[in-house]
Amino acid sequence: MTTMHRRHESHDLSAAAQEYLLTLRVMAGDGSHVKAAQVARRMGVTTQAASEMFRRLGADGLVNQSDGRELVLTAAGRAAADAIFRRHALLEWLLTAVVGLGWAESDEEAGRLQGAISPRVEARLDEMLGHPETCPHGNPIDAETARRRPAGTPLSRVEGGQQATIYRITEEAEEDAGLLSYLEARALTPGAHVTVLARSESLDSLTLEGPRGRATLGLRPASLVHVLLGEADPGLFHHVPAAR
Repeated sequence: MTTMHRRHESHDLSAAAQEYLLTLRVMAGDGSHVKAAQVARRMGVTTQAASEMFRRLGADGLVNQSDGRELVLTAAGRAAADAIFRRHALLEWLLTAVVGLGWAESDEEAGRLQGAISPRVEARLDEMLGHPETCPHGNPIDAETARRRPAGTPLSRVEGGQQATIYRITEEAEEDAGLLSYLEARALTPGAHVTVLARSESLDSLTLEGPRGRATLGLRPASLVHVLLGEADPGLFHHVPAAR
């Protein structure tokens, strides 16, 4: 089955099914064991509703459920979830770099639009935006890209005095609109150079010097921001081509 064929299939899924697959992709992305009740809490639906949807997705060969009731994307399910995320990421690039919306707004709007664009429009957006390999927050657009790119280190683990480059704002952080807005306002975006000034386990805080001065984060939010120590290769960070 070709990649393009898989993308066509993901367009055929209902908006609700797409949201469930994307949520499971995010929650299981770091190797976590995920159950329907956890997805239900994340999405604000009942466990019964989530379980029913995953039964349907299982019947379609997109999700497997273990004896311990843990949910796992099948190869086809991962391909479909990646295709959905790819459309979401392309729309985020369009809305931030071209339309001029903020990160939090663009994420919300992309969620509304991701199931509506056709494969033809998707391909044209990809070309127009310069074939990005990540979303604007630096997250790999699919599993193949993720395997080729460094994993990065959680900012929360960087000691005082160390310099680093903001690498990616994890998909879990993308779901926190307040955190996204704070990071964007402080220009703590992929490619930004920072110096950690102080890190305290007892105070649960990390202070850094960034492009717009000092910023302070709790260690939990800081763990959702991944960095590369020192100065990173500029080629790792996508820039949308100027309009011709």
